[in-house]
Amino acid sequence: MSAVERQPGGRFGMRPVKRLGELLLENGLLTAEQLEAALAVQRRERRPLGQVLLAQGLVDEKALAGVLSLHFDVPQIDFAKARVEKEALALISESYAREHTILPIRVDKDELEVATVDPGDLALFAELKVLTRKRIKPVLGVKSQIDLAITQSYKLRTGVDRHVRSFEETYRPTLANRRLAEVKQDAPVVQIVDLIIAQGAEERASDIHIEPQQDHLRIRFRIDGVLHDATKLPATLAAPIISRVKLLANLDIVDRRHSQDGQIQTTVDGRPLDIRVGTIETIWGEKAVLRLLERSRSILRLDTLGFSPATLKMFRGLVQSPYGMILVTGPTGSGKTLTGHLVLSSLHATDAVGAIYRFLEMGIESFMVTSAVIGVLAQRLVRRNCPDCTTVYEPSTEELEFYRAVGGQGIIFHRGTGCAHCVHTGFRGRIGVFEVLPMTDGLKRLLVREAPHEELRQQAIREGMTTLRSAGVARIDEGLTTIAEVIRSVHVSEGNNA
Repeated sequence: MSAVERQPGGRFGMRPVKRLGELLLENGLLTAEQLEAALAVQRRERRPLGQVLLAQGLVDEKALAGVLSLHFDVPQIDFAKARVEKEALALISESYAREHTILPIRVDKDELEVATVDPGDLALFAELKVLTRKRIKPVLGVKSQIDLAITQSYKLRTGVDRHVRSFEETYRPTLANRRLAEVKQDAPVVQIVDLIIAQGAEERASDIHIEPQQDHLRIRFRIDGVLHDATKLPATLAAPIISRVKLLANLDIVDRRHSQDGQIQTTVDGRPLDIRVGTIETIWGEKAVLRLLERSRSILRLDTLGFSPATLKMFRGLVQSPYGMILVTGPTGSGKTLTGHLVLSSLHATDAVGAIYRFLEMGIESFMVTSAVIGVLAQRLVRRNCPDCTTVYEPSTEELEFYRAVGGQGIIFHRGTGCAHCVHTGFRGRIGVFEVLPMTDGLKRLLVREAPHEELRQQAIREGMTTLRSAGVARIDEGLTTIAEVIRSVHVSEGNNA
């Protein structure tokens, strides 16, 4: 008989008022006849009552978990919102977690929170206390969800750790420069690189940074424009991993002093993936950056990029022009290449008006600019609040001061709290913030007479241009992003009329 049924005591020995079977009857999950039959099977097969009920299809996992939570006075865990800490995973191996259907969640000083299907298994918790040297705090989980969470949580760590151990056992410095083309596909370095790429693709990373440090190799993923630490590897793996990446990208693995660029075509979980590779020398060795591009990803429509109705109408008018040049401006990483084949030219500039003056700084005459350019689109990308964990929050005083200074009038603000769907960042995907400047007759006249930058911008605002900051405020008011995210991304100096 399992601890779940035989244990009369609840959490930490507190006796529950009613038995599990009684609670199942009271909640209408079983009939008396079904319970008697299940108890008979339990006594005969010496299996937990919960397992017997699940095997017979008499209750589902979630309903049983709810009753068990009441029975043992133990809270349930929501894996969609819970964040599994790497420090906790390091205390229990994947094989042990799978054998006992448990998952370490987080460490708080001398306490380890562990998800389990059997909160009454005191023998297991005593064993875990000895194994981890931590007090065990059980939380109740559904078996199928725990099994899935084990797979997702240990995937990169366990696979990489296993191959790292294999590499260290066979690594010989004198053989480090052997021809990598002769390395077998099941070699540790090959498997580690494949795991890193697969994990990056699974977590929606746009870039993977492989960066040698003084005493380790740092792996980071860029997700929605922000870098996150993925894992750390021994420093001895730096050169072999970089060489493996260079080999895949058809780069010169001998030349480590010059920057190189290449491309890899591969498949991850059946999805074709193009990877742009760039390498550069650093003080600790070569660094590589991999840009992941999914070929199967569809081209987005203009009305899904984040344009306001008025700005979208203005931009569509520019695109439909049979002649002229449209500029798309913004800093690196602002998404200039996301408007597809409609873009005739892109330019680095802080805002739409600044792009016009960049031409003048290049020595191009103003009348040539006004005759060729029909409009400018300036843009930024801000991270979108995760729809699965968005909630109302109170911004800081500094955030509210910025929001009010740029014309914000809202009183309700939203942000993501972090969940499994957004890799616990609170954000999932990005949305555009746009500023469209049509080259009107009024602006052309100002440009020809070399009017200053601010005068041109104010004229554009009077003619209906929505500035980047105003567009950012609109995204905040719509609950799509946060004030802090607009401050971080839309770093344009504007007056209070913006």
